[in-house]
Amino acid sequence: MGVGKSTVGELLAERLGTTYRDTDADIVTSQDRTIADIFVDEGEAFFRELERAAVRGAIEEHDGVLALGGGAVLDGSTRALLSGLPVVYLSMEVEEAVKRTGLATARPLLAVNPRRQWRELMDARRGLYTEVARAVVATDDRTPEEVAQAILDVLELKEA
Repeated sequence: MGVGKSTVGELLAERLGTTYRDTDADIVTSQDRTIADIFVDEGEAFFRELERAAVRGAIEEHDGVLALGGGAVLDGSTRALLSGLPVVYLSMEVEEAVKRTGLATARPLLAVNPRRQWRELMDARRGLYTEVARAVVATDDRTPEEVAQAILDVLELKEA
């Protein structure tokens, strides 16, 4: 959350001469409501079902840069789909998250005690992120352009 996946993903797609897609945006479009509203109205389990389907559809239909929501890796079938793909985990420390987002309560999983919840989420997810990632790129104290370049370098990709 707040790691810059959308900004970096769009930059990366542009530099590779391809398209960008975000599964969270796909869900918002298909449901015609925000992710926060889906969490409040239907609950996390319902959202995770939508997310699982969105990721599967995006992987099947899209061959450009794809950004996934932070909880997508919680699903074992999603992790299996990501196996062998050039997945990059964009990492960030909590201090950087505070600087970037203020850990705003608009994020449904951070509604109460955002710093502690962010740390707990990351502790629970970090192993899953590294499990599916071909590479880890730290985003702390880097511009989106620097992060995009680091991804190109670590994956040994050529700009278009």
